[in-house]
Amino acid sequence: QVQLVESGGGLVQPGGSLRLSCEASGSILKINTMGWYRQAPGQRRALVATMTSGGSTNYADSVKGRFTISRGSAENTVDLQMNSLKPDDTAVYYCNVDFYSSHYWGQGTQVTVSS
Repeated sequence: QVQLVESGGGLVQPGGSLRLSCEASGSILKINTMGWYRQAPGQRRALVATMTSGGSTNYADSVKGRFTISRGSAENTVDLQMNSLKPDDTAVYYCNVDFYSSHYWGQGTQVTVSS
């Protein structure tokens, strides 16, 4: 089994910043990608950003230039630096790890952008 623990969500004003972190533990296999998805009320879960084991990144158009995904300081961790946050960024953010033949989700962390 694999556990994903997310941290860093919260309430921030428009234009502010937050940093999300995700740590994977347990039966870690060869990682294909780690990344972040989000789900706003009434909407489907959607990609925010992913990073391959080789360091290649992929971003949703809506966050390009504002969000940065990176490896965390510890092994099997991934961070998401979110700058210039907008109310439309309000959602539950989920960490995802893909092992080629299986994938896992974290429990989600709420990000609310509001004045």
